[in-house]
Amino acid sequence: MTLSEGKIGKTYVVEEVHVDGPVTRRLEALGVNEQTGIVIQNSKRNGALIIKVRGTRLALGRRIADHIQVREA
Repeated sequence: MTLSEGKIGKTYVVEEVHVDGPVTRRLEALGVNEQTGIVIQNSKRNGALIIKVRGTRLALGRRIADHIQVREA
């Protein structure tokens, strides 16, 4: 499943990240790596997600969230 399909309040584990090189490197720098836990905190109407990863809140657009494969923890 993709991160954008997740539900608010649930914890997921990142399986794979399928975005362009610079975006992948930026996500890795922010802590969104394979086997990392992510909690979805909020979902906006435009598809943006607010996630919590390693104690930090991040906002991801729908296009990026659609390309992050996760599984339920």
